[in-house]
Amino acid sequence: MALARRGGRRRLGLLLSGTLLLAGCGSAGEQPADPVTAQPSETSSRRFAPGAAGAGDPYFPSYGNGGYDVAHYTVKVRYDPEKERLTGTTVLRATATANLSAFNLDLAGLTVQSVTVNGVKAGHARTDDELVVTPATGLTAGNGFVAEIRYDGQPTPLRNQMLGEGGWLHTSDGAIALGQPESASTWFPVNDHPSDKATYDFEITVPDGLTAVSNGVPKGQTTRDDWTTWTWSESAPMASYLATVAIGKFRVTTGKHKGRPVYSAVTTKVAEGAPDRSIARTTEVADYLESLFGPYPFDAYGGVVVADDRIRYALETQSRPVYSAGFFRQGDNTGVVAHELAHQWFGNSVTVQKWQDIWLNEGLATYAEWLWAEHTGQPTAQHTFEQQYATAPGQVWRTPPGKPGAANLFSRSVYDRGGMTVHALRVAVGDDAFFTILRTWAAEKQDGNATTAEFVDHAERISRKKLDKLFDAWLYGTERPPTPKPL
Repeated sequence: MALARRGGRRRLGLLLSGTLLLAGCGSAGEQPADPVTAQPSETSSRRFAPGAAGAGDPYFPSYGNGGYDVAHYTVKVRYDPEKERLTGTTVLRATATANLSAFNLDLAGLTVQSVTVNGVKAGHARTDDELVVTPATGLTAGNGFVAEIRYDGQPTPLRNQMLGEGGWLHTSDGAIALGQPESASTWFPVNDHPSDKATYDFEITVPDGLTAVSNGVPKGQTTRDDWTTWTWSESAPMASYLATVAIGKFRVTTGKHKGRPVYSAVTTKVAEGAPDRSIARTTEVADYLESLFGPYPFDAYGGVVVADDRIRYALETQSRPVYSAGFFRQGDNTGVVAHELAHQWFGNSVTVQKWQDIWLNEGLATYAEWLWAEHTGQPTAQHTFEQQYATAPGQVWRTPPGKPGAANLFSRSVYDRGGMTVHALRVAVGDDAFFTILRTWAAEKQDGNATTAEFVDHAERISRKKLDKLFDAWLYGTERPPTPKPL
């Protein structure tokens, strides 16, 4: 994610690597797919209990849920902008990781009409932004199940003290679903924590004449009775906060690059120019980053530019980042493109296990922005580091990026000091080891989750150097560390 700064030097921050949305619904008689594994009946010899109402993240205890692992979501939504009404059907395929008498899903504001589990009607109740599902029989650990939830209503945006409004946002020509660290629960029931990644299919139905852009590979659109359904498929595991949809009027460009589809959209609310030129360089920037980090990890490329005063950031929504038009007011800006595309490796393909480790996303993406600047004839990464090191305000040094606290999750320390931490590692181990660390980290953790401790262990293994003092000072200290030196 990159954040737009108010005045002064443009910030290299959070482009909100992750978030936008929307879609269409099946018929009332549609039945869910066959379950992965038939569920045995509950017996007196087997104890069942409700799954946890959180994923165990100390920063956001209510985010996500426990007791199951989702493999795939099929999300079908229909949105009527005139009435601001969404109707949806979400089918999820999951595996129980405990013997469950009930399980929770995150769902904010919408009204649930029906729930089935393995084709059988299930009980359901709401507790704040939680949907509690009680299957007719218990779900046994290790067995797969299919849940289908039908719902409707007027989506309610989420108010995030760090970033402002997020989630499903009604706009003058449609809607946008975007946000970090949460967003998805405003438009479909979900295990809303990055530790439970899944693949996705989206069907987004909107009035004819509007475009609905989402994640992954475009699968085409069909029109019937003045409504158009846009279909998208993300075949690589994705954290829920990276799911997005943008509905409205866009200038759309399409193409192919290295056999993958390229699909980009710029809102017609802004004049043609810098936004179009900047995201048109997406594949050029991705190819450069590929030379540093290894193969591009997804099946599609692209970008979406939106114009809404509530969105003053860019987010690395998987395979198709979303950018605020504000990033391009002063002209072309491929730096923000480099930041969000770097997240495709670091943040999207390799995803944090818990939110405390967000520097792994933002520090590496910030450093990629420095590398891209050097590649295009701007100051070197070394020069940028020296400038940051000399001018960073005291709060950057008082806030440890490796443990920033929930209130400082998107602070300058996470971005700027995170980027400086990456440069300090480079100086300590040398270029050959440094770039090998990044390439092998991206390869070994592809499609998975990771922690800071694992990154430190990985860097030590590849470089054959002890790096604990370096990381302790740069990630967890509350004073400015000494300038880095080769080890």
